[in-house]
Amino acid sequence: MKPTLFISDLHLTPADPATAEAFATFLADTARQAQALYILGDLFEFWVGDDQLEDPFCATQCRRIIELATHGVPVYFLPGNRDLLVGQRFALACGLTLLPDPYITEIHGEQVLLAHGDAYCSDDRAYQRYRRFVSHATVQWLWFRLPRWLRNRALNRMRKKSQRQTALKPASYTDVNTASIETALMQAGVQTMIHGHTHRPAKHAHEHGTRFVLSDWHNGNGGYLLRDGTGWHQCWLGEPPSSPTNRPETGKFP
Repeated sequence: MKPTLFISDLHLTPADPATAEAFATFLADTARQAQALYILGDLFEFWVGDDQLEDPFCATQCRRIIELATHGVPVYFLPGNRDLLVGQRFALACGLTLLPDPYITEIHGEQVLLAHGDAYCSDDRAYQRYRRFVSHATVQWLWFRLPRWLRNRALNRMRKKSQRQTALKPASYTDVNTASIETALMQAGVQTMIHGHTHRPAKHAHEHGTRFVLSDWHNGNGGYLLRDGTGWHQCWLGEPPSSPTNRPETGKFP
């Protein structure tokens, strides 16, 4: 039985060529052996709109993804907070299927709840207000009517402001709220959840199920979650997926 793979938080940008190269290797090697690949958000460092595909760097990443899709591996993409604005032009260019957040799917006979994860950081009320604002259809309609250079400038300012604010927030604000997770599991009626966003890879046991948190890929270091006939496995780039190494210091679970 071919495995199903899950990744998130690559934050691809020309400023981090090691991660772009690691992604290219992953798509050409490990992912080609998969039954399907799920990307749970923040594939790019930022996304101002699908006209960003005109950038050579972004176009290259999409060509790499569509090569995997044409090889016979379905690719599914659930947008994160950094690439919330991806649309159908992006989906067509990459040969992938866009998913809503959250999304319930069947993985090897098991119902699984997929999410980016930022919606469950409910302790950070200011961020949740911002999240609702930028997700509003009218706001996005107005945003896409701005020239691209102005969108780039506005986003850069927002990112710098967000970085300053995040540095002042308690650690609990940048992690998920346990009660929000329990509620999501109960409402979805599933026993397994997978998300990214927090950059804290781990396996968590909850009253109503199990939660897997995906790793980020900063500087080409990171990993992916694998589901095959033997169960769930957290694997790391550069290590054989058949014998994943236990890394408790990085949130690795056996």
